[in-house]
Amino acid sequence: MQLVNRIHFRNLRGDIFGGLTAAIIALPMALAFGVASGAGATAGLYGAVLVGFFAALFGGTPTLISEPTGPMTVVMTAVIANLTAADPDNGMAMAFTVVMMAGVFQILFGALRLGKYVTLMPYTVISGFMSGIGIILVILQTAPFLGQAGPKGGVIGTLQNLPLLLENINPAETALGVLTVAILVFMPSKLKRWVPPQLVALVVGTVLSLVVFSNVEIRRIGEITAGLPQLQMPFFTPGQLQTMVIDAAVLGMLGCIDALLTSVIADSLTRTHHNSNKELIGQGIGNLASGLFGGIAGAGATMGTVVNIQAGGRTAVSGLTRALILLVVVLWAAPLTQSIPLAVLAGIALKVGIDIIDWNFLKRAHKVSLKGALIMYGVILLTVLVDLIVAVGVGLFVANILTIDRLSELRSQDVKTVTDADDEIIMSDAERELLDQGDGRVLLFHLSGPMIFGVAKAISREQTAMEDHDVLILDLSDVPILGVTASLAIENAIKDAIDQGRQVFIVGATGKVKRRLENFGILRFLPQNHLLVDRKEALQKAVTFVNEHKQNITSRISDSQVWQQ
Repeated sequence: MQLVNRIHFRNLRGDIFGGLTAAIIALPMALAFGVASGAGATAGLYGAVLVGFFAALFGGTPTLISEPTGPMTVVMTAVIANLTAADPDNGMAMAFTVVMMAGVFQILFGALRLGKYVTLMPYTVISGFMSGIGIILVILQTAPFLGQAGPKGGVIGTLQNLPLLLENINPAETALGVLTVAILVFMPSKLKRWVPPQLVALVVGTVLSLVVFSNVEIRRIGEITAGLPQLQMPFFTPGQLQTMVIDAAVLGMLGCIDALLTSVIADSLTRTHHNSNKELIGQGIGNLASGLFGGIAGAGATMGTVVNIQAGGRTAVSGLTRALILLVVVLWAAPLTQSIPLAVLAGIALKVGIDIIDWNFLKRAHKVSLKGALIMYGVILLTVLVDLIVAVGVGLFVANILTIDRLSELRSQDVKTVTDADDEIIMSDAERELLDQGDGRVLLFHLSGPMIFGVAKAISREQTAMEDHDVLILDLSDVPILGVTASLAIENAIKDAIDQGRQVFIVGATGKVKRRLENFGILRFLPQNHLLVDRKEALQKAVTFVNEHKQNITSRISDSQVWQQ
């Protein structure tokens, strides 16, 4: 695996312009997310610089722009709130340690080559999760949008105190917040091509606050210390370690999902293919560095990535350029940001939250699938009101159970017992003739497709419904995968047949299916010549046995009659 991202200078002009444009957009977003998380604007800026730089350098998506995002900020907000509440003196240091640990988790995910599995989640769960995060972000920005400090208790606390927040509304700050959202929503598309609406809202809102509301008390960012950040050594307490590990795992996993989904978007725009595992390692190094220097966690950002590509960025040089431009701002121009009103940043974050909500799918989910819609709404409610881990866990469990049920139902249709040639199985004329010669005494038990554990019930059901017969032919020719539970069901069918004195033949068990039967010891119940490759040969042996069995019965009856006479 190549150590650094794909870097060349054949597209230098496009990459520099893409990085510059992405940096202009990143500045207001980094400030807004830093303040929204509770770590402060400086932490947001350093998160944008460090995650962006190292993810671009070591990642696997050349055009990906990484920085603090809405979903990561929501989780970061909860982490900071919980840890500072538990330990006011060291809570922030532990929060930055969680960011480092999240980075380590991401590096492990990439090193273990789990990248392709990260996004294997049903869209209903992803949609509900992201929409829930968007709603959380909107709710958490309500207080600063109305000109007040956020109440304790996160989402629930904000909802409980909403009447009080509305009662004590600050008209000047609320007006700035409304103006910010209005600029973001109604700014003409032609102007958006030349200048990001977030930057326009930031500048206009700040200027108006200084000119129009100069005599009004307005909460602002305050002083941002220029210069390099201080090293944040990892810190934890035994009492909070378990909580920190869980928070880090959630933060790391969310960052992986966020980044890889954005990488897929980048691939579609540039007609390239990213390296998922390498991208996770790059994201992990970025978050590890961000936590070490007091920055908040970040991930691949869709808005910044799309803007970078549209502006001409094609290699990792664009992401590195963007990070270096932001670093210059932090080192030398940080004092210029101290007058920015918090309400303006709240307006920017509020609009991000609204955009994260999956309105497109929400409008039509119930038309596509009622069960899918219920899963999505359930995940939204659990995300907002309970917990992110619980939401994803419950959503995945329910979605997978429903999927397994549907697959099992489909696969169960391919479990058939055949006693004559009129059934729905493709057979040659010779095989049909042989089956007819069996005169109903030969039972062909045909399985088709992957035999997952949900099919075991159908196998048992068909076995129970089997009519009286002398020979059982178990046809596995069309079975590519044989699950553990299905293997046990087949073993029971074979044992029952043998216990009742029937002959059993297995047909078509090769490769993995044969090895599975051997590992279970199922083949020890059968003579070696009863394991066949050809179904016709099995039918010939079965018919021969039936005829011999009939002759034996006839001979016994004749002997009995002679003896009676």
